[in-house]
Amino acid sequence: MSSEPSPRQLFEAARDAMSKAHAPYSKFPVGAAIRADDGQVYLGANIENLSFPQGWCAEPTAIGAMIMGGGKKIVELAVIAERLPLCTPCGGCRQKISEFASADTRVYLCDDQGVQKTVTMAELLPYAFETDVIG
Repeated sequence: MSSEPSPRQLFEAARDAMSKAHAPYSKFPVGAAIRADDGQVYLGANIENLSFPQGWCAEPTAIGAMIMGGGKKIVELAVIAERLPLCTPCGGCRQKISEFASADTRVYLCDDQGVQKTVTMAELLPYAFETDVIG
């Protein structure tokens, strides 16, 4: 039996992360859960700031937790938003995720009941900037 979290467990972790979002302005809480190459699950929630461009999304919050925790690569990721079923990562987050993921990394899009759709990073961002181009 594998000790890796199931998509359901990643959904539940993302939902728990969403409950910690700081979204007083948009009222749009988002949560993300990453399973990294070290087998650990890292969480993130969106954190808004009154100076609107200074806030950050759930996905980079989880990426930061992953890097600080010792993970290097995203194996799979679950995303959930309170007010938008099957919320995909925004464009900037897609690029941020792609730098730590592969084209076949699974992204689970969730609603309040669980994982409803699975896409790959290649489907989500088919023309990502390739990090090997800049050396």
